Amino acid sequence: MVAPPSGSGMTTGNSAASRSVWPGFSPAALWASAQRIPANLVRWILVLVSPPRARPPRWSAGVIIAAFAIVAAVVASMLFVDTAASDWARHLPRWIDEAADEITNLGRSGVFLYPLGFILVILAAIVTPTLPRMAQGLLASLVVRFGFLFLAIGLPSLFVTVVKRLIGRARPYVGPHDDPFVYLPFVWKPEYASMPSGHATTAAAAAIAIGAIWPRMRPVMWLYVLVIMLSRILIGVHHPSDVIAAVLVGAVGAQLVRRWFAARGLGFSAVDLRAYPRPSWRRFKAAAHLVFSGLALLAN
Repeated sequence: MVAPPSGSGMTTGNSAASRSVWPGFSPAALWASAQRIPANLVRWILVLVSPPRARPPRWSAGVIIAAFAIVAAVVASMLFVDTAASDWARHLPRWIDEAADEITNLGRSGVFLYPLGFILVILAAIVTPTLPRMAQGLLASLVVRFGFLFLAIGLPSLFVTVVKRLIGRARPYVGPHDDPFVYLPFVWKPEYASMPSGHATTAAAAAIAIGAIWPRMRPVMWLYVLVIMLSRILIGVHHPSDVIAAVLVGAVGAQLVRRWFAARGLGFSAVDLRAYPRPSWRRFKAAAHLVFSGLALLAN
């Protein structure tokens, strides 16, 4: 922090003026905020594992048919497409491979999970029963939304990280010639962790999760999914069937998390799985003012 200029009327140290200008940065306030983090995280987890209050609707026939269609596409790709796609990718110009290698990094789970986790930790430090009720309501809605995004993206990604190594499918670059039917289950080596694609799983889960909260983002997110899927094939680390299977895993995983939240009245309606209305911008500004005012009172 830059020291205030002389003659500015501001003082440093533990003076009352300093605490009133920077209330959230006093050692006592920071320590109190740090102590709230584990308690709030535990409380939120307990809410998540509480018994359901309602039963979400059954999976529609269209969703079930689409899932079987994707499985059929995976099998067809393994039989007729995978080898040809790998040969095609190996003969692409170097600049395409380099560009795809940069783009594919956007499919890492950390692209979403690190900022979402940081936001949740900040919210855990802020939330306290002493805040005004309106502020508590706004913060609770933010916790639910960011918590849903974190779990809907993180859990499918974690699932695939384990399962792909148990399946043990060889990546396209293993061996002198690509054979899409080479498997070494349970070897736990990156070279045999091709199916499903972790990057494509993360992308598909993010598309479902973000689209569930902000429906207008769905076209952009699914374009993002296609780009990540293609990039994994272009750099020769996955077969087409790997990324197709990943879309199924990511989409189903995110939908299961959405149903889990809806069954407990968290963020989504158990009737039709639609997201609850978001707070208006005016209400958000008013609640934010109450939050900072409440924190200032706690610090002083």
